[in-house]
Amino acid sequence: MAGEVLAKQIPIVMRAALGAHWEFTGDGHHIEVRHPNRGTPYSPPRRPPSWRELLNSLETGFARAGVARDTCLPLRWGRETELTISAVQALDPLLKDGQLRTYRSGFLPQPVVRFTGQRDAAGLLKDGFLTSFVNVSRVQHIGSLDEYGAVIDGWLTVLSQLGFHARHLSVYGKLSSWRRRQVEGITLRFRHLDHTLGDIVLLWNTENPDRMAVDLGSGLERLAWARTQERWHQLIYGRFAGAAPPTTLDAIRTATLLLGHGITPAARGAGGITRRVIGTIDRDAARLGVGALVRDMYSYWSLVSALRAPWPEIARAIEEEMRL
Repeated sequence: MAGEVLAKQIPIVMRAALGAHWEFTGDGHHIEVRHPNRGTPYSPPRRPPSWRELLNSLETGFARAGVARDTCLPLRWGRETELTISAVQALDPLLKDGQLRTYRSGFLPQPVVRFTGQRDAAGLLKDGFLTSFVNVSRVQHIGSLDEYGAVIDGWLTVLSQLGFHARHLSVYGKLSSWRRRQVEGITLRFRHLDHTLGDIVLLWNTENPDRMAVDLGSGLERLAWARTQERWHQLIYGRFAGAAPPTTLDAIRTATLLLGHGITPAARGAGGITRRVIGTIDRDAARLGVGALVRDMYSYWSLVSALRAPWPEIARAIEEEMRL
């Protein structure tokens, strides 16, 4: 019942938050919000921003909206999942445990590991998907749907400050709610041209619908891809893009994150995931070692959270595990 009520209110709240400069279409079950001048051409930046510049721009944009950056969740989760797979897990105390608190709140650039990325017929990850990435999120407890509307409006403002013009952006999705155990939600997605950037999820506890939260999520890598229009593998791996098969590059990238957070290979648990990831590295492609790519990925992951082990130790651990 709560889902039906909230679904009817969302278009009203979005109209009030976004104003008259957007076109709303829908049938009560779906909604799409687009800019009237959406047919204008898009020009990527002449000089693509560095990862640090992009992250700093996000932090500055959220700060201007009064949203402070919070510290990352631990990568080793060990509750319903072995690893942190989404910044939304910061909301567990509020949505699942009956507590009026969250683990984190605000702007959260969270490193995550997922094995659910879309794959092609050959089993390779499609462009836009990685096993490990930075989940750029805004997670917070909200007291009303007006705050939900303000989060959407604020995100569009942040995107404009990154160089995404409103005329190339749209919001769309189903207004029906979904349920997973004690949590329900309604998910809408953001799109830039033909690229889906991420989503915004209105969440509430099934037994206590007034206990609401919002999870706004994208990926740092996906934002850069949409903004620059670069080739995906070139964007992610730079000079290493053609040095090894994509699966091997993805595995070394993910293993660097896992080992950097102290999750060493083991027979089971989180360490079992590290072992599984390293096991997909092509031994022939990595015959000369993994140190150069590990050092590059180490610099990337260090932008969002401090790593425990130095990069030479991570490279040594990967190579040692490969010999087993």
